[in-house]
Amino acid sequence: MNYEARVWKFGADVDTDQIVPGRYAPFMLKEGQDVKDYAFVEARPDFAREAKVGDVIVAGNNFGCGSSREYAPEALRRREIGAIIAPSFARIFFRNAINLGIPLFSSAEAVALLADGDEVALDLVHGRLTLTPDLTIDLPPLPEFAQEIVAAGGIVAYVREYGRFPGEK
Repeated sequence: MNYEARVWKFGADVDTDQIVPGRYAPFMLKEGQDVKDYAFVEARPDFAREAKVGDVIVAGNNFGCGSSREYAPEALRRREIGAIIAPSFARIFFRNAINLGIPLFSSAEAVALLADGDEVALDLVHGRLTLTPDLTIDLPPLPEFAQEIVAAGGIVAYVREYGRFPGEK
């Protein structure tokens, strides 16, 4: 898949409370409200209003730290974020995001080269991000099992399709 996307750049140590503050947890919302509408609502209100399908989040180290609230990556999945790129991710956030089918890439190089608002072309199949005709960034691939989960659309979709978890026979 190859598509145009906007870069939303964040700093280091973005925690799950910044992604979705606790008071916007799905079980606290009124009927008809969606947690995706509260992604970064306080930390970056323009994201909550303007992020489009396929946009790319770029951040510093330890993205998704803090509590292990699955609704933080769920809000990003529902917003249909194209990928998240950071030098490192909090372990539980990483696993929750992969299980929800969100492509993650660990790349300090990409973080250093990309700026907030950049328009990029994201090629998930080949793991490339093109900023200009002269600048293409190769993104390090996820482990094979994680690639399979993301390609299937998440762990639930993977199990439905294959009748097993990745790595099982």
